[in-house]
Amino acid sequence: MVTTNPEGSVHDEQFGTEKKVAENEEKNNNEEKKEVDGNIEERSGTVEPTEDIEAGEVTPEPTGNSDAENKAELQSGEPIETSSTAAAGEVSAAEPNVNTEDKTAALEPEAAPSDDIQQPAEEETVTSEPEAAPSDDIQQPAEDRYLDMDPAELEEIKLPPVDYSGYTKNDLVETLALLVDNRPPSEIKGDVERIKSLFFKKLKVEGEERKQKFLEEGGNIEEYRAWVDPLNYRVKEILNKYREKKIDYGRIQEVEKNENLKKKYEIIDQIKDLVNREESINKTFQEFRALQSQWRSIGAVPQSALKELWENYHHNVEIFYDYIKINNELRDLDLRKNLEAKIELCEKAEKLIDESNVVNAFKKLQEYHDQWREIGPVPIEEKEATWERFKEATTVINKNHHDYFNRQKEEQKKNLEAKIALCEEVEAINKLELKSFKEFNEKAEIVIGIQQKWRKIGFTPKKQNNKIYQRFREACDHFFEKKRDFYNENKDLQQANVQKKIELCEKAEALQDSSDWKATTDMLIQLQKEWKEIGQTPRKQSDKCWKRFRKACDHFFNRKAEFFAEIDTTYSDNLKAKLALIEEINNFVPDTDPHVSVEKLEEFQQRWSEIGFVPFNKKEEVGNAFKNAINRQFDKLKIENEEINVLKYKSKLDNLKSNPKVSRKVRIEREKFMAKIKQLESDISLWENNIGFFAKSANAESMIKEVEAKIENAKKTIISLEEKVKIIDQSGLDE
Repeated sequence: MVTTNPEGSVHDEQFGTEKKVAENEEKNNNEEKKEVDGNIEERSGTVEPTEDIEAGEVTPEPTGNSDAENKAELQSGEPIETSSTAAAGEVSAAEPNVNTEDKTAALEPEAAPSDDIQQPAEEETVTSEPEAAPSDDIQQPAEDRYLDMDPAELEEIKLPPVDYSGYTKNDLVETLALLVDNRPPSEIKGDVERIKSLFFKKLKVEGEERKQKFLEEGGNIEEYRAWVDPLNYRVKEILNKYREKKIDYGRIQEVEKNENLKKKYEIIDQIKDLVNREESINKTFQEFRALQSQWRSIGAVPQSALKELWENYHHNVEIFYDYIKINNELRDLDLRKNLEAKIELCEKAEKLIDESNVVNAFKKLQEYHDQWREIGPVPIEEKEATWERFKEATTVINKNHHDYFNRQKEEQKKNLEAKIALCEEVEAINKLELKSFKEFNEKAEIVIGIQQKWRKIGFTPKKQNNKIYQRFREACDHFFEKKRDFYNENKDLQQANVQKKIELCEKAEALQDSSDWKATTDMLIQLQKEWKEIGQTPRKQSDKCWKRFRKACDHFFNRKAEFFAEIDTTYSDNLKAKLALIEEINNFVPDTDPHVSVEKLEEFQQRWSEIGFVPFNKKEEVGNAFKNAINRQFDKLKIENEEINVLKYKSKLDNLKSNPKVSRKVRIEREKFMAKIKQLESDISLWENNIGFFAKSANAESMIKEVEAKIENAKKTIISLEEKVKIIDQSGLDE
């Protein structure tokens, strides 16, 4: 059987040869080298391609009593026991490695998803035959495929993971060198990956900081050149050495596997020899157990010899059990322990069905299948049911795994469509004829927004991933090259714009200490509008001018805010005082002498004028309340209407004193009063002349009385108007 390897190679029963190991190691190392050797480059508005991930699938095959073993049990009438080592016949597909190449990108690197996304390399299904003999498609787990080590040795070197997050770059490089020089490659794989990841993250952060500092100092993003840390070359040398050691280590492991194969055949020969012993069964059985323990302690063997080795081993174990006829009690105890262990694995596998992380569940299932293979036989009556239970859980988990990656494929197709649409958007922008800084800046914002959308989109199918990325990168690069060329061609215009902005700065600085709040505010707002209309300027000078202009504007508006904040407090106090005065006027009881009451009301008016301004939104309301209160009190007094009108007018003027814009209005009103007085004086003169003519008429007496009444009323009106003019002149509001 041929199975597609996640790395893309094909392996069969001869996979364990030294040549194959070296080739696969070299391939993995080349991919890793690409990752390290990728250009560390930071450019505005760039992203980096990522690759989708492939995964295998567990295909369980049963283990346990072979047909020959069951037959021996029936014939002897006594239970037999097989090795607790694994019966051959289970396939544990290796979880694939994920290789993501770092490439020179015109966009920021695309963030990988939180879970490892993998695609199945080849679909497999659960065999329906319980615990069959080994088949041709037996494979070792992925972790043993290239490097197999003695379990005892692994136990000795097992160390807790080291937290390198607090290390500096130099510390990381030196630690990496120490690990590569002093530890076997199989022990330090995780440490190497963590150190490498942290190193390049720190490298990227430092590069971003340098770029940000460059921009803050006035640099132009198009002129920025990426910084390369000398430590990067040191890391490359160490990782190259690590890859070479991995290849050498793989070759050594193949030699060790051949030695392990010889040792295991020697154990098989010793098991064969046990049937010729004449010692007690207990002693023979102890020797058998010791040989089994030795068998387990021996490391991996070449893949090509695995099937034949297991068949030979189980054959001789069955012969041993048939020969020694282990007593029922001892064998039953062993079978029950094996049953309990397999039931526990069934329960663990069933719990994995509800595991939210499908990939983790699949990896765990592989481990359970390895453990199942190592457990010996169970009672014959429980064998099939136990296996079926384990197989059912395996089938469900495999299906979940399969469905999960089908969904990933569909999502990747949608992601591809979304990325194609983004490519088309940028390409459409590139077709436009942009002729101004404003147009280029607007389109640059759009392109950067499109790049941000790109980063949020997940993986695309592996075959199209690099192609669609290159298309997007070329479109973005083309736009920013056009923008850079346009800026270079219009440097003279930019310098002219700088001069315009300097002039606006000077105007703003001339106004920043003004106390004419309204007029200055209007002028500064106009300057800000003019600023926005000025075209593009060189970034370094633009920032400098903007800070200068903004400083002048902020200085004025901060002063204005402080001034009106203080006024607002005063206005609020004035409002409280005026409301209290209105309440006092409403509660005022007039004196029996009207003139005393008039003096008191005039005092109220004087106090009102002295209080000062109130908040603008309350001005009209409180003014009307005061006027109504005063008028009601005047109406209660027993004095002539003309005199009351004069007093009310005086109250009105006192109320208007709080309005800074009232002068023009009062001046116009005074002119009207003077014109009215002249008109009335002219009318009086005319009416007096007419009285002489009325004496000769028949109805002279009645007509004379009517004219005399008019003259009297006109004189009273003149007196009232003159009094009002006098009040205006005394108030000074007409100036």
